[in-house]
Amino acid sequence: MTIYILSDSDVKGAKKLPLIKQIPLVSSIEVDGFDYLIFTSKNSVKIINHFNPLWKKIPALAIGKATAKTIEQLGGKVIYKAKSFYGEDFAKEIAQRFDKNSRFLLVRGKKSLSDIKGILSQHGISIDEKIIYQTVCEECKSLDKPEKGATIIFSSPSTIECFFRCFTWDPSYQAAVIGTKTAAYMPADISYKLFSQKSLQEIVDIIGNS
Repeated sequence: MTIYILSDSDVKGAKKLPLIKQIPLVSSIEVDGFDYLIFTSKNSVKIINHFNPLWKKIPALAIGKATAKTIEQLGGKVIYKAKSFYGEDFAKEIAQRFDKNSRFLLVRGKKSLSDIKGILSQHGISIDEKIIYQTVCEECKSLDKPEKGATIIFSSPSTIECFFRCFTWDPSYQAAVIGTKTAAYMPADISYKLFSQKSLQEIVDIIGNS
């Protein structure tokens, strides 16, 4: 059985089908004056690293194992990792654990499934938000359709949108979806296995050993 991930991430045991890509929306990113940076994806980390390496001097809060790993690999310091996979829960964790007099900068993509800024603001926390990239679909003509019998892992609403923009669903496929919010975007006639609190590598390992 072949397992596909729909991005350019390197995951052992899976084939890459890079349906999505990130386009920067900024030419510079200022981080002066902030006590903490909040990252909800590894893409935000990679892009801020390209435009302003001084971000590494500011303690970071991260949601997701891949995000935290990317921060550390690029030389940043993760002082808090979310206990939940979901942004709303992450925001509540921050509100409970950090000084309300601190200044936070949320660095994110254009599309977001969670209103982290809104939740933290409601708790009286000073937070700014910088949208630094957007996720778009790759050109369909450059992509090969997954082979029959494959398992397709959908990790975000964008991967669902871009997959069905390029391909029709084969009855032999199996679907795996990360998170209930992503699952809400799946076509109603396609069954899937739901995963939460797991990295892509962990999911590929589970599927490969099942």
